[in-house]
Amino acid sequence: MSNLPAIRATVRQDLHDEDASAYRWTDGVLDRHIERALLEYSHVKPLEKTSTIQNITDTRDVVLSNLTNRIRVVAAEFPIGEYPPSFVPFSVWGDILTLDLEGAPTGIQSVNVLWHAAHSSAGNGTFPEAHDDIIAGGAAGYAALEWSSFASNRLNVGGDDVWGRYMEFANIRIREFHEALRRLPEANLLRSGRFYTPHTVRLRSQVTDPGPQ
Repeated sequence: MSNLPAIRATVRQDLHDEDASAYRWTDGVLDRHIERALLEYSHVKPLEKTSTIQNITDTRDVVLSNLTNRIRVVAAEFPIGEYPPSFVPFSVWGDILTLDLEGAPTGIQSVNVLWHAAHSSAGNGTFPEAHDDIIAGGAAGYAALEWSSFASNRLNVGGDDVWGRYMEFANIRIREFHEALRRLPEANLLRSGRFYTPHTVRLRSQVTDPGPQ
């Protein structure tokens, strides 16, 4: 696993901003651009997690508010502990996952929620070290883009076209970043939605009176 200081150092190399006595970008600014690139990366190659959540007594609803940095819910397993796993249809609205079951679970039951989360750069990070260059390239592009926008209407000691050079650099790096994301195996997977997508025709509750037939 990699870490934020290592990626930041790579970004500074890409930007030729390695003179610690005269940094053009502060660590905080570069960290913000790294987080932006990391979030885009996470939507292509998310962190895969499984959380066991206890639902409220006699309800189909499961509260997801504790699933921090959540991108999407992939599957819901209920009841848990069966083999093969028992995945059930579900729908998500806000922080509530609703199990599409004919009858509400009785008593307090547990549900395994399989979900995708955004990666973190804290500590050793949660993404492969082999992908450092992808994230660093995107961050360098976004940092250069911000600088070119800032410098376009200001007098530059490097010449009037310095902002244009940064803009060209930014466009190249951001394009390469998006191309690298598209080349990741995860971006080209055909994901099965058989167990995971909400049903368009919902199941009828056992306690619902359908009325005259």
